[in-house]
Amino acid sequence: MTDRLGTTLSRRLVFSGTIVEVSVDRVRPPDGNDLDMEIVRHPGSVVLIPQPDPHHVFLVRQYRHAVARWLWELPAGRIDPGEPVDAAARRECHEEIGWVPRTLERLGAFYATPGYCDEHMVLFRATELEPPDRPAQPDEHERLEARLVTIADAWDLIGRDATTDLKTALGLSLLRQV
Repeated sequence: MTDRLGTTLSRRLVFSGTIVEVSVDRVRPPDGNDLDMEIVRHPGSVVLIPQPDPHHVFLVRQYRHAVARWLWELPAGRIDPGEPVDAAARRECHEEIGWVPRTLERLGAFYATPGYCDEHMVLFRATELEPPDRPAQPDEHERLEARLVTIADAWDLIGRDATTDLKTALGLSLLRQV
């Protein structure tokens, strides 16, 4: 086993959208056998665990076309170019649940699907939630329903397969560590 990194020999942009880009990278891995890798490029995102008190959390329900299902999830969203990660967290909390956190605690970060996507997700616990000075403005494509649930009920949703996304399961697991 080696710790050497591969080398990107070339990159060909295949698609550029409003959220992601897709490229095909010609890569020389440490073993020297060149290959093409399809990579989804994403600017990164924040995941919020909004807690008005230690026993409750806000979840949002939204339709996810890629899996053709409505899912209950922790609020999350893209980090805009040049935007500080904590500003993105505050903005997304306001947009998705209509509250603004006075306190953000970074709990960790992860790559959800590093086999083909470079999206880096940063998890924050959001507390001391306050009403905003202006109404929430969700993204144009989002249809969200925010709901305050007990942490036990959030785990129950995962157990019933009503919520199956990684960021929500990981975020709730991190609450056990706090």
